[in-house]
Amino acid sequence: MRGPDGTGAPTAVIGGLGSWLPPNVVGNADLAARLDTTEDWIAGRTGILERRICDPDTLTSDIATTAGARALRSADEDGAEAVVLATTTPDRTCPASAPLVAARLGLSGAAFDIAAVCTGFLYGLAVAAGLVVSGTADRVLLIAADRFSTLTDPQDRTTVPIFGDGAGAVLLRRGRAGDPGALGPVILGSDGAQRDLITVRPSGVASPEPGGARAGYFEMQGRKVFRHAVERMGEAAADALAAAGWDVADVDRLVAHQANARITANVADRLGLPAERRVENIARVGNTAAASIPILLAQAADEGRLRTGHRVLMTAFGGGLTWGATTVLWPDVKPRTDD
Repeated sequence: MRGPDGTGAPTAVIGGLGSWLPPNVVGNADLAARLDTTEDWIAGRTGILERRICDPDTLTSDIATTAGARALRSADEDGAEAVVLATTTPDRTCPASAPLVAARLGLSGAAFDIAAVCTGFLYGLAVAAGLVVSGTADRVLLIAADRFSTLTDPQDRTTVPIFGDGAGAVLLRRGRAGDPGALGPVILGSDGAQRDLITVRPSGVASPEPGGARAGYFEMQGRKVFRHAVERMGEAAADALAAAGWDVADVDRLVAHQANARITANVADRLGLPAERRVENIARVGNTAAASIPILLAQAADEGRLRTGHRVLMTAFGGGLTWGATTVLWPDVKPRTDD
């Protein structure tokens, strides 16, 4: 998109990138030893070999602060005018966790949480980019952090193997379309009529599914979620490409929410993207919910799988139901994945 003076239209650009993963690695053998399952069953069903799990004393605000600080260092910035935190596992129901994270980072501007489950990072990108483009903030720190291990029933073999904990963050600045790091239009959607497909029921509310999860624990209707995820992520991705003026052939890398290796493969096939253009890390970290895309971006950039100038397509699906997609022209950014 070009402005009246021939320059690119205002947009937000990625200027910094950081992530954090717990040091505690839990392999499939560890889970098979205490659940009614096997290592092969877990790997074959999900594509996951191991995941990282926080210790009980580590809070979402702790991991969000670390990832946020790393994104600021990556961008060579000492602050931001707003902090947006995408999470389904805040420290408290009230208040939001973002103001605490901002305070720990020495920031006092706007700070608030977004709850869109595994689509939270893309919802956050839309909000953060809007703050930048509108002039409300020159720099916005977007953090996605989740400790989904706290939401799964320790004895449920269908959910415990899927999730890991972690956090990722990006620093957005004002820029122009065509600049390195420029975000394309963000496509978002929801269907609240399907909220029971992915849910955590409050105390006293029983599951309508035979053998459903106990109140207070994560519950998912796997087969239906699989179908919806492939359809919605594929549709949103196609819409994001059209909005950006890209063809499928223009996409160098597909970065999809790491929910399940088979879902990512099906989305890529639906779009007509070959396997070598997919970027994945689910085998080693599991599904880290809202944090999965920024963690994957940081790891892929650090390992050279994402390179400056790559045209990247991002897409995600989560509870709500929610889904979304966007594009980014990959910048020359050095991610911070450690201190």
